[in-house]
Amino acid sequence: MQSLKGRNPIPGTILFDGNQAVKGYQLNKMCFSFNEAKNREAFLKDEDAYCAKYGLTPAQREAIKERNVLKLLKLGGNIYYLAKFTGIFGLNMQDIGAQQAGMTLEEFRAKLLAAGKK
Repeated sequence: MQSLKGRNPIPGTILFDGNQAVKGYQLNKMCFSFNEAKNREAFLKDEDAYCAKYGLTPAQREAIKERNVLKLLKLGGNIYYLAKFTGIFGLNMQDIGAQQAGMTLEEFRAKLLAAGKK
């Protein structure tokens, strides 16, 4: 495995490294639980209690309430687990990409289509 030390980061990218993994462990564990329908239902019934059950930090709980995926990424969320969270609300990777790019979903889709025609 190569080290990323001394390399320039990709602009706007949050490197999911060991520190991020530790920071987001409880958040990612909770999102993984959404693989089961009963857990998605429990979350929707009482989000605060469900987040408390997993020991999310106050900042993570606030980002969950805001449905702010970018903030969740900064707080240690892994995109693969966060996709399980956003799926509860019918959002997909294009919705997340639009959020990251600061665009509407329609603008983001148009950008993707234009890039594919080059």
